[in-house]
Amino acid sequence: QVQLVESGGGLVQAGGSLRLSCAASGLTFSSYAMGWFRQAPGKEREFVAGISWSSMRTYYSDSVKGRFTISRSNAKNTVYLQMSSLQFEDTAVYYCNAVTTATSKNPSFDSWGQGTQVTVSS
Repeated sequence: QVQLVESGGGLVQAGGSLRLSCAASGLTFSSYAMGWFRQAPGKEREFVAGISWSSMRTYYSDSVKGRFTISRSNAKNTVYLQMSSLQFEDTAVYYCNAVTTATSKNPSFDSWGQGTQVTVSS
């Protein structure tokens, strides 16, 4: 059974930084591309960043490009999202999931973790 546990969220002022982590279990982590998604209140879930299994390829949505950095540790079965220059519009619950490729917006698993709340105060 795949388990995804996100952490690292919090309340931060606009312009600040946060680093999110997602620990994965129940899958051969190093075989999967991974992605970060977010969902703001009243909005659909949005794919914001992806990384290939080897870390050779990354993808960012236009809304976070240049501000967010995705990385992973296959030794730790963990994917990270370093968020800088945070904006009010980044406020959302952030989730991770495996994806088909680094650029795929389609999650590989139907089950999601609890997510981690990021709140940016303006």
